[in-house]
Amino acid sequence: MPTVTVLGTSAALPAHGRHLSATLVQWGARTVLLDCGEGTQFRLMDAGVSAARLDLVCLTHWHGDHAFGLPGLLSTVALQGRTAPLVLAGPDGLAEALNAWPGIHLDGLPFSLDLRLWPHDGCRATDGRFDVWKDETLVVTARPLDHRVPTMGYRLEDAPRPGNLDADKARALGVTDFRDFRRLKAGHDVTTPEGKRVRSTDVVTPRPPPRAFAYALDTAPCDGARLLARNADLVLHDATFSDEWTARAAETGHSTARQAAEVAAAAGAKRLLLTHFSARHERSAPLVAEARSVFLNTDAAEELCPYVLD
Repeated sequence: MPTVTVLGTSAALPAHGRHLSATLVQWGARTVLLDCGEGTQFRLMDAGVSAARLDLVCLTHWHGDHAFGLPGLLSTVALQGRTAPLVLAGPDGLAEALNAWPGIHLDGLPFSLDLRLWPHDGCRATDGRFDVWKDETLVVTARPLDHRVPTMGYRLEDAPRPGNLDADKARALGVTDFRDFRRLKAGHDVTTPEGKRVRSTDVVTPRPPPRAFAYALDTAPCDGARLLARNADLVLHDATFSDEWTARAAETGHSTARQAAEVAAAAGAKRLLLTHFSARHERSAPLVAEARSVFLNTDAAEELCPYVLD
């Protein structure tokens, strides 16, 4: 089952035992890191996951609490002897920024970086969707958020899965060739040796809806966040402030807990986790209470707690 483990829930600086933004997602055989604030290497170790196992690292934007852990992470992965390519998604100019970092030279790494860079305008010139990753099990897309600098949120979901084939029913209709069973499961109609047409829809159940996880940090409420969260099983959303700091949230390009809940409700999401808490809020319970007044199935994200998508 896909599992989401939040490694850090603090905004801007570590506070009250909280760490900076990073979230680990394990989806089948794939391991994905979303954001990489300072200290992410240690949080991965605390979660029992080697950085060398990462397949994909996605940055939302180039603010320090979301990205300054990346140079150290890359150095660690190099020292661990990785040779397989690592996919890195983030803003255009990321390679130049890393090369300018003391001690980091991308050409000197023992592995290559497969960069998936979105433009500085956050893809606003298109429909906003940026395709990051696709394989037989996982699809990752990004959409622009509303922050002070170009920022993208991410959606991870199942690759399209075929429905279940009722082999007994297919045999009863005259299907005998194993290749025809495969064609039916893939959605193609077949013809039996007797000339009878068997439709895939008669023997294969509809495709199951994809399981989906949405990640929307840092952002004010926006269409991009709602699109990422549409019908998602789990949404991790910026909830930097409580209601009394609504004006500050708008000024800094963040959300209140209530606004995060409004995004989840409008998107038809199943569950909301609040994160990116300001140091002003020592306790998350009041933020959860405000959010639950709008969207009941809300909790504060707990660091290192695995959240499973059924």
